[in-house]
Amino acid sequence: MSGGTDRPAVSVVVPTYNCGAHLDPLVASLSRQGLPPGGYEVIFADDGSTDDTPRRLDELAAADPQVRVLHLEHSGWPSHPRNQGLEQARGEYVFFADDDDWFGDEALARLHACAHDHDADIVIGRMIGHRRGVPRELFRENRFDATLANAPLADSMTCHKLFRRSFLDRHGLRFPEGRPRRLEDHRLMAAAYLLAERVCVLADHPCYHHARREDAGNVTATRMDPAEYYAALRKALDIVDAHRPPAAARLRLHRRWLRKEMLNRLRGQALLSAPEHWVEQVADEVGQLVKERVAPDAVAGVPPMYQVIAHLAAQGRMADLRRLAEWEVSVRAHAAVDRWQVEGRTLTVAVSAHLRAGDEPLRFDERGLPVLPVAEATPDGVVMRAGGARTDVVIRRRETREEFFLPVDATTEPAADGQVCHRSTATVDFAALDGGRARGTWEVRARVIQAGWALDANLPLVVRCAADGGPPRVEDPRRLRARIRRAVRRIRDRTLGRTARAGSRSHDRPAAARR
Repeated sequence: MSGGTDRPAVSVVVPTYNCGAHLDPLVASLSRQGLPPGGYEVIFADDGSTDDTPRRLDELAAADPQVRVLHLEHSGWPSHPRNQGLEQARGEYVFFADDDDWFGDEALARLHACAHDHDADIVIGRMIGHRRGVPRELFRENRFDATLANAPLADSMTCHKLFRRSFLDRHGLRFPEGRPRRLEDHRLMAAAYLLAERVCVLADHPCYHHARREDAGNVTATRMDPAEYYAALRKALDIVDAHRPPAAARLRLHRRWLRKEMLNRLRGQALLSAPEHWVEQVADEVGQLVKERVAPDAVAGVPPMYQVIAHLAAQGRMADLRRLAEWEVSVRAHAAVDRWQVEGRTLTVAVSAHLRAGDEPLRFDERGLPVLPVAEATPDGVVMRAGGARTDVVIRRRETREEFFLPVDATTEPAADGQVCHRSTATVDFAALDGGRARGTWEVRARVIQAGWALDANLPLVVRCAADGGPPRVEDPRRLRARIRRAVRRIRDRTLGRTARAGSRSHDRPAAARR
């Protein structure tokens, strides 16, 4: 389990800054990693904390020989402490973790075994989000030979992964320091994905819990400066251009940055909740990037809503962007359970779903594109396709927030009035779910994907498993309410019946008896 007699299998590098008690979940999780003594080490690289973090780290190191602490001058960003931690790391593999995140049980052992078994340069473990988004489509299934062309690797551009140390050294891969500071992990990951000989995705076990602190205290959580941020994105695009990857890989990266780093900031609540002058700066930067650096095929390949926003941003139509955002915040997914049944340990759920804008069903034109409240929103000369519309069924463990996509038989049914209805039937075997570790309370959700939306709708089902491998017990509030209504009717009918019978006996008695 180690790379040599005194070499740990995995080095965990953690940059810290004024984290205080937010470090506790990570520290607690380290003892549950399934590696033998000496199988891992943790290097805390403290970026000049001014609270009691240095003292806490020194106490950890004094109590655990697998922990080391680097006390660094304050740099203001994670790149420098990560690089310094990497230089000190002795492990065959290196995992970069943040100080307010934590590991799932046995995560490092499973990640290392996957890397060893498949001779991987990079292993991406399933991520669980806490008050922040994490990739979902990437973790639909295990992938042991993933590339930018055959898998949605570009959905995961953070550095919270297992890397072969010799791979990083061979290619001189380090986090960029200095200005611009933003997107430092994107720049490293773009090069890493393009250079790696094998990348694996371990989706069947929760490996990394990615959290946003309630006090918004993450170093990178502050609102970005648009000029600096998009200068950093240009640097990432330069890396792709320098490596000259195959067209499919290049387009995946361009489309990812176009959707996530550019256009998502100009739609819906993200636009409406930001200062107006900041949004104008972002729109200006995005408009220039779309025209100058983003491949036309990348713009043509994103879903319709993104193409619309790219078109409006490139034309500087701020009023229309705001009008579209005000409308889009009303778009919701609506879903219903048509039927469900349990046979043994297998649950089958049939779901129907659609999108609504406010109180009205969302309508689509003859091309399958959404009818929008903005004139001339479709760019000239671009044929947009609304393919890929579907509804997934997702089951989530309430205790840990783990999510699993269920296999579905899905159809999409357009109606004459422009509405679109999705129907999906999902099946889940609780004896096999999460490798048989199905104990807990599970919530069922529908995820409607269409035209650039991916929206969740809660379904009125709760599934409880009292033990791993045990039969599921489904709680359906609709059936409970129906039983309550029937019970109320029975009680009412019996009460009314007794009153009626009592009244009948009283009036039937002779007058003399009543006296």
